Amino acid sequence: MNEEIENILHREGLTLADKGKRATAFFIDEMLLSLLLLIALWETFSQLTTTEEIIIMTNSVVLEYMALKIIYQSFFVMQYGASIGKIIMKIRVIEINTIQNPNVIVSINRAIFRILSEILFYLGFIWGLMDPSRQTWHDKTAKTLVVNV
Repeated sequence: MNEEIENILHREGLTLADKGKRATAFFIDEMLLSLLLLIALWETFSQLTTTEEIIIMTNSVVLEYMALKIIYQSFFVMQYGASIGKIIMKIRVIEINTIQNPNVIVSINRAIFRILSEILFYLGFIWGLMDPSRQTWHDKTAKTLVVNV
């Protein structure tokens, strides 16, 4: 682990969130957002009859879904330091420099790079599994850490 990060965590009495908590928070957030999308588009989805129609419909809203994810992640991380999944798992995002909730720019940066990581076969998340500081690509670019509450 980076010595600077280690010193900050020790000085502030913080511990990094473990991989299991982060994965569970990710799963909760994905299920919530998928459910929200399904509710919003229920009228349309309920009229589809074939798998091909469902795939075409899903593909037609992928950009809107990505925008929803960016707004969701940005808002909750900026406002509460955590998404709903992270709140449930009792973990939060902090800026390394300030040890506070990320500001709006950092939150948006983090959310955008999170989407890019998903698009690139979740490689940024895999990176986080191997990183000693447990920082994914979106944590690295935003200079954030995910810590236990």
